[in-house]
Amino acid sequence: MDKNTKIVFISSTGGHLSELLQLSEMFGHCDYHIVSEKTPSNAKMVNDYPKGRVSMLGYGTKAHLFSYIFIFAFNCIKSLYLYLKWKPDYVITTGTHTAVPLCKIMHHFHKKVIWIETMANATTGTKAGEMIYPIADLFIVQWESMLKVYPNAVYGGWIF
Repeated sequence: MDKNTKIVFISSTGGHLSELLQLSEMFGHCDYHIVSEKTPSNAKMVNDYPKGRVSMLGYGTKAHLFSYIFIFAFNCIKSLYLYLKWKPDYVITTGTHTAVPLCKIMHHFHKKVIWIETMANATTGTKAGEMIYPIADLFIVQWESMLKVYPNAVYGGWIF
């Protein structure tokens, strides 16, 4: 990887984002952008990284299904906008639903999709992981037991 390699690191807020930020050592070796959800806990992230390196998507949960449908639609459109603006070579994600639209867009444009399934699941897959597994160029699991769920995945051990 060289400084000209464009990578988008994307995840939902909370534990997924904490896992993703464990990869921050890579940021200095590529042209990177970070995408997560706009929440009070993520607000300072915009100041933690150089200007223009962080973008926020709408935050929604399936617990509020009606509003989630509109937020998810907005996130799909914004993900396409971000793809067209940055033209990344890779997307690296620790999930979940927030990352699905960008992963699908990247796959459509024949770019590389790297999915790291969350360490929170040791025996069952996530819905988002199940959607991306068939199209991922590299699907990494953090528990060896997850190879039973995703047989073509690569066991990478824990990020932490």
